Amino acid sequence: MFNSAKDDLMNRDHYPFLVERHKVLGGDLNDLKHYPHQIVFGLGCFWGAERLFWSLKGVILTAVGYAGGHTPFPRYEEVCTGATDHTEVVAIAYDPDQISLSELLKLFWESHDPTQGMRQGNDQGSQYRSAIYCRTAAELEVAMKSKDVYQELLSAKDFPLITTEIAQNITFYFAEPYHQQYLHTNPNGYCGLKGTGIVCV
Repeated sequence: MFNSAKDDLMNRDHYPFLVERHKVLGGDLNDLKHYPHQIVFGLGCFWGAERLFWSLKGVILTAVGYAGGHTPFPRYEEVCTGATDHTEVVAIAYDPDQISLSELLKLFWESHDPTQGMRQGNDQGSQYRSAIYCRTAAELEVAMKSKDVYQELLSAKDFPLITTEIAQNITFYFAEPYHQQYLHTNPNGYCGLKGTGIVCV
């Protein structure tokens, strides 16, 4: 008996492409999983989000991809339909002696509007939702506390509640090579990042 299309999606076990080197930072993206200090952020379109973080001192590697969904090794076209429930994310490996998790979270909150639900500006759909995916319980606690601090600042300016999804142990899948460091290859390409104007203290 033939598998259904849904079964085929769920039974995937590999990428249909090679994971390459970082075009700006030079490291092998396959090594990303070996760095002990990592965080995964979703703040709208992942092109601009990745450029924002690869430029920081202390960031070792970045990669764009998909997280928070239920289909293994999703493709961009599938994610865009909303059927896989993934959001576009940037994975960040960093050196805590040069940049702290709190500093990364500050930039995360300030660089987008975390109150918009399943959209970011004109980009609409579940793949554009705000998200923080942590590896450890300690990182999760730092992220939740930073959310509480930023919510107080937003509420003081009459912004609605933060809708950011914050979770631990979420699988990250690499996006296709043409998405990696997209704004390095295409410096005049689309960047949808736009914060609220509220500074996170």
